[in-house]
Amino acid sequence: MTKMGCQMLWLPLALTLMMATVSTGGSIVEECDPGDLKGLASFRGGIHMDTSGRLAKWVGRRCCRWQGISCNNETGRVTEVHLPGFISSVDFVFQSQMEGWFSPSITLLTSLEVLDLGGLAGLSGRIPTSIGRLKNLRKLYLYGNKLRGPVPESIGKLLKLEELHLHENRLSGFLPPTLGCLKNLNALLLHSNRFTGSIPASFSNLTNLMHLDLHANSITGHIPQNIGDLQLLKELDLSDNLLNGEIPASVNNLTSISVMYLDANHLEGEIPFPSNYGQMPLLGFLRLQNNQLGGKIPPNLGYLVSLQRVSLENNKLEGAIPSSLGNLEALTELYLNGNKLSGVIPKSIGQLSHLILLTLSHNSIQGPLPNEMSALQNLQTLDLSFNSLTLNSIPRWVAKLPSLSRIYLAGCGIKGQIPDMLKSTPSPIQELDLSANDLTGGIPAWMGSLTQLYSLNLSRNHLSSSIPASVADFQELGVLDLHSNNITASMEHVFKIGTSFPGGSLTYVDLSDNSFTSGIQQISVGTLERVVYLNLSHNLQKGKLPTSMEKLKALQSLDLSYNKFGFGLVEALANLSHLETLKLQRNQFTGRIPAEFLNLKNLKDLDLSDNLLVGEIPAGRPLSDFPQSCFTGNTGLCGKPLSPCKS
Repeated sequence: MTKMGCQMLWLPLALTLMMATVSTGGSIVEECDPGDLKGLASFRGGIHMDTSGRLAKWVGRRCCRWQGISCNNETGRVTEVHLPGFISSVDFVFQSQMEGWFSPSITLLTSLEVLDLGGLAGLSGRIPTSIGRLKNLRKLYLYGNKLRGPVPESIGKLLKLEELHLHENRLSGFLPPTLGCLKNLNALLLHSNRFTGSIPASFSNLTNLMHLDLHANSITGHIPQNIGDLQLLKELDLSDNLLNGEIPASVNNLTSISVMYLDANHLEGEIPFPSNYGQMPLLGFLRLQNNQLGGKIPPNLGYLVSLQRVSLENNKLEGAIPSSLGNLEALTELYLNGNKLSGVIPKSIGQLSHLILLTLSHNSIQGPLPNEMSALQNLQTLDLSFNSLTLNSIPRWVAKLPSLSRIYLAGCGIKGQIPDMLKSTPSPIQELDLSANDLTGGIPAWMGSLTQLYSLNLSRNHLSSSIPASVADFQELGVLDLHSNNITASMEHVFKIGTSFPGGSLTYVDLSDNSFTSGIQQISVGTLERVVYLNLSHNLQKGKLPTSMEKLKALQSLDLSYNKFGFGLVEALANLSHLETLKLQRNQFTGRIPAEFLNLKNLKDLDLSDNLLVGEIPAGRPLSDFPQSCFTGNTGLCGKPLSPCKS
């Protein structure tokens, strides 16, 4: 037979074999493995509600075609289950709900590499103890569920695990020592559960670990002394737990670490790192705040040349700020507030050319401020409040910083009038706090030109005179605090703030402890419809409350105490459905308490004492829940919780 004849003979045979292979391959892909099918069917059976509609489409035996399921093209085995609660598309993000029980039969999917059930807030049950059967599992997402119970020891058998996300559940128990067997774990994310117990020492065996996140749990005990053995660790988050003891010195060995969050614990002792130059060269984000760390800020901290954000606030650190911090050229944010630091601010701080935020408040730092700080051309937020600076006046260079928009100089010993250099700063002021100083005179008319000002705090000074009409020009003002001054006349201009901008921005207003005699009747509802907190107490206001107050729908706290308001309590107050605090004591209100006050279902704090109210207190909650002291001093008032009314 010729060569051509042989080729013609083999061609049909080859095509037949090829088709057989495709057919065989097709049967593997199309027909679900019996164990996989049983596991998926059992999982579906445990769910009684699925708003995404995905499980309703799980019919037949071709599970590799089911939504959320991926299979290996060669073996046909299920390798991935993707059923996250958050479903994203080009146009929107939808959070689906899936309520039911997490079936242990999911572990029949022995070829599974990825299991993603994250964000299914209604998924309850436990992590099955047989989870260790999933030998090929690389990623496990069980966060944002209602799973409970301990993390099973068998998780330690998942040697290929790269990511473990178990945050925001209600898990209890402790992390088993077998987790130390996860040699190939690349990301362990167990944050926001309520795990208890201590961190197992076996974590030091996770030599390939790159992400360790246990934050927002109830983990107790010490940070393992040998945590430095995790040489590849890039991110460490143990924040918001109950850890105590000292930070182990072995953290200096974390040569790959870039993020370290140990804040909100009970850690004590000194900061032990870095001990030498070159250690932790990639550390960019460091949070140690809200602990009990003591001693001095180590000068070697200046060796961490990659640092961008550092928070050491609310500890017990003392001594001077080391000048070596000026070596942190990449630093953008520095939080040192709430410690016991003393001495002066080092001149080297002026070298931090990328610094955006500097807060040193609530320490014992002394003046003067170094002129070198005028070189902080990128500084946006400066907080030096409540130190021993005794500035007398605001340094002129502060008002010349080109990027500065948030200035906090409360309790710094500033005297005299509010300096007019603040009216023409290079960057518009957005937040200004000059409270608890010795400022005198009045609020200058030019302040109304600060049209981007959002927060203004001039409280606890010696300001007098009246509020200028120009304050009505504030366009963005959301927080206004003028309490504890001697401002007189009318507060009506405050109630006109933002009248040119419907809806207004004001959310917080405190004008208490002044000498205002009028103005509440001029409340412009349109400017206060977003106000949550309104305090006009300890003034000289009198007259009747305006019924227009009923339209302050967002109001949660109203304090009009210690004034001279009279007439009856307006029923309009009962329409403030979000009201939680209502203080009207020490006025001259007359008449009965409106029965409509029973509609204030959210009321938690009430004081109507020392007025001229009469009649029976309306029976029922919330009024009946308050003690007698909330109603005493009204000689004509009776009924629960006071003495019964006489017939």
